Amino acid sequence: MREQAKHIRNIGIVAHIDAGKTTVTERILYYTGISYKIGEVDAGSAVMDWMDQEQERGITITSAVTTCQWKDQTINIIDTPGHVDFTIEVERSLRVLDGAVVVFCGVAGVQPQSEKVWRQADHYHLPRIAFVNKLDRLGADFFQAVQSMRDKLHANAVPIQIPIGRESDFSGVIDLIEMKAWHWSEEATDAPTVEDAIPPDLLPEAEKHRENFLEALAECDDEIMERYLNEKEITPAHLHAGLRRAVIAGKIFPVLCGSALKNKGVQPLLNAIVEYFPAPTEVPSIKGIHPKTQAEQFIECSEDKPLAALVFKIMTHIDGPMLYYTRVYAGILKAGSWVYNPGSSEDERKGFRERVLRILRLHANKITQVQEAHPGDIVAVIGLKETITGDTLCDQAHPVILETITPPEPVIFVAIEPRSQADQKSLDDALQQLMREDPTFHVRNAEETGQTIISGMGELHLEVIVERLLRERHVQARVGKPQVALKETVTQSVESEGKFARQTGGREHYGHVWLRIEPHERGRGVEFVADVSDSQIPKHYVKVVEQALRSTTGSGVLAGYPVTDIKVTLFDGSYHETNSSDMAFGVSTVKAFNDGCRNANPILLEPIMDVEVTTPKQHTGDVIEDLNARNGKIFHMDSKSGVDIIRAYMPLSTMFGYTTDLRSLSQGRAIFSMELSHYGERQS
Repeated sequence: MREQAKHIRNIGIVAHIDAGKTTVTERILYYTGISYKIGEVDAGSAVMDWMDQEQERGITITSAVTTCQWKDQTINIIDTPGHVDFTIEVERSLRVLDGAVVVFCGVAGVQPQSEKVWRQADHYHLPRIAFVNKLDRLGADFFQAVQSMRDKLHANAVPIQIPIGRESDFSGVIDLIEMKAWHWSEEATDAPTVEDAIPPDLLPEAEKHRENFLEALAECDDEIMERYLNEKEITPAHLHAGLRRAVIAGKIFPVLCGSALKNKGVQPLLNAIVEYFPAPTEVPSIKGIHPKTQAEQFIECSEDKPLAALVFKIMTHIDGPMLYYTRVYAGILKAGSWVYNPGSSEDERKGFRERVLRILRLHANKITQVQEAHPGDIVAVIGLKETITGDTLCDQAHPVILETITPPEPVIFVAIEPRSQADQKSLDDALQQLMREDPTFHVRNAEETGQTIISGMGELHLEVIVERLLRERHVQARVGKPQVALKETVTQSVESEGKFARQTGGREHYGHVWLRIEPHERGRGVEFVADVSDSQIPKHYVKVVEQALRSTTGSGVLAGYPVTDIKVTLFDGSYHETNSSDMAFGVSTVKAFNDGCRNANPILLEPIMDVEVTTPKQHTGDVIEDLNARNGKIFHMDSKSGVDIIRAYMPLSTMFGYTTDLRSLSQGRAIFSMELSHYGERQS
């Protein structure tokens, strides 16, 4: 099996929206023989963008999975969205991958969502290869894009290629390791020509950048350093091996270049993927915990070990069945077998058995059935009933919970209702199904109005949800105006008492707590600290207090919004050996907390977005004036290639409909992107 796993590469392709990552993937599928014609995003024919909304909007909404072959390697590829509204698709994909190709636009360089996905990859310690795309575009500058990686990402970005020609004259690349020139024609069917002779006018520049590469690699790899210092011969084989070690260790990020749309640069990228990314057997053992003892376990990539697999995505297939996208880490997952789901330590779900009916290999929305999956494989499972995103599948005799996927909280919500009352049940069922598929999509019933409220990561996210209701479930729905998901916090420290002592149900109940409620740093959520002895409050009731606190922070005292960024300390209280109960301590906790919050000067918080607008210079003044009118705070401006790039912190509530407004301000020439930066005090 280790021989089989040695030939697997599990990679993701990630980028800022419109950097061209789906086009890169489409070219990979074509050159590896998966597709017999090239799909185009703009034409709505991209194979990996298989949902109707993806083909119409020209963006990737879900992460599509495919398997292809290059040389003697199997490459499992996940193509992910670049739009911030679908960031969970990136997060749960990176969780199960062993490497990422990060695509950058040769004109724009590093953009906001590029920074976001880079940080996500940092979190999972993923090796990365950078691909600077769109070098045929007006204003494209390969070296400026590389420098933006160093400046904005603080990445050790090192070119291993340099381009031949600029903008419309871009025709190929120089391989700095082999010192060969690759040339492409405009036709995708034409193979590239690889020449030993580098164009004489580019030779000095190639030699300079090769020396820079050698020095950078020597600093990251002892073997190359030893050869470099002792002036020993350093062959291309030495460089490939040293670069592979440095990439897997996360010490260096090689940069390649091309124009996927013009069919240039993709074959060398495929070579780099199989050459430098690790096989599943070469990545560190992943961590898990025992569901009962909480003891840490390390899962080795081996067929001989007990089964350990992670369900990282759930989706309804176009033909009907529910697909559970799964990465196998250890053991063998067999069709027809029973597996154990140990539940979750976070939501206290108990363990249960599930039946694996079928196992499928995937190519976007096309499937091939297989009988078993081995360590390193990424497959789809059919037949599971209760499993949700982030769950572990394992051997019941050797239970383990792998690190799960924590989704971000929604920032926008709308009321929704069926156009016909007869469709109410269909709407409810469809929303529940979509909520299982998407951890960032939430559904709740507003008790005060009886309305159904759906919430998500942005306007586009909820628009796609409503479209899917109609297209996939044939449910027509009306939605209200989008509203911002606010939060509450406190600005002063208080101490608050809660006591419950009365007779109910024929018995006495007693619970007594003192809570200290303090403001916390933004982004810290709710922190609970128990600072009492067993003689004051036994551990069992301390846990009851924490559970009651977690429950009551879901609805604040100002307007019923979730409470965040507070520290709550249980510092005193009392109990009765016979009369104390869970109910009494729960009630006393809720009273102490709510009374304390009312006295701690509570305020509302709103989502503040990091917005980047790229506009032609003649429209910059109008754009800035409009951002200021929306209570924005401009914190950075940059200029290049005839455009201005404006960064601003903007209240999300002022950004609804901004796409249309910006188009009007700039005659359709400006573009923008935004992501959640932080929560700030709501301005009245």
